[in-house]
Amino acid sequence: MKSLQESFMKFSTQLFLSFHVFIYRLTNGKIMGAFGANSILLLDMVGRKSGKKRTTPVMYIRDGDNYVITASAGGADTNPAWYFNLKSNPATTIQVLDQKINIIAQEASPDKRKKLWTQLTSLSPQFKQYEKKTKRIIPMFILRPVK
Repeated sequence: MKSLQESFMKFSTQLFLSFHVFIYRLTNGKIMGAFGANSILLLDMVGRKSGKKRTTPVMYIRDGDNYVITASAGGADTNPAWYFNLKSNPATTIQVLDQKINIIAQEASPDKRKKLWTQLTSLSPQFKQYEKKTKRIIPMFILRPVK
C-alpha cells in the first residue's frame, strides 16, 4: 500500500507536469521551453492501457533533423510510463516551441545510443549521475519527423 508521502509526491509531480504543459502551450515554449541549458519539447502519446491522450515535457537533444529523448526517469530503476506508451504507439506528435511536428519514434540501437549518450552527457552531465543510480541501460528514442 502506498504511503501518504508517496501519494502526495505522485500528485505533486502530476500537478507540476500539467502546469508545465499548460504554460508551455500557452507561451509556445517561451516559458518552460528550457530548464537551464536543457531544451524541452512536449511529447504527445496515447496511454497503452487507458487509450487516453497524454502529454509530457521531455528534455531533448538534436541529431540532424531528428529529436532525441531519454527515458532516464531521474535514474529510477524502472522506465517512465511514457516509455511504454511510446513503444506501443510510436507514431505521434511533439511540440517544439511553436511548432507541432508529426513524428515516428524508434528506440536507438545500442551503437547509436552509445554515440547519442556521449553527446547528451557532454551537454547535460547530470545524466551521468542518473546512469550511476540505476542498473538498467537508460533507453534513448530517436524522433523522426514525418514529411
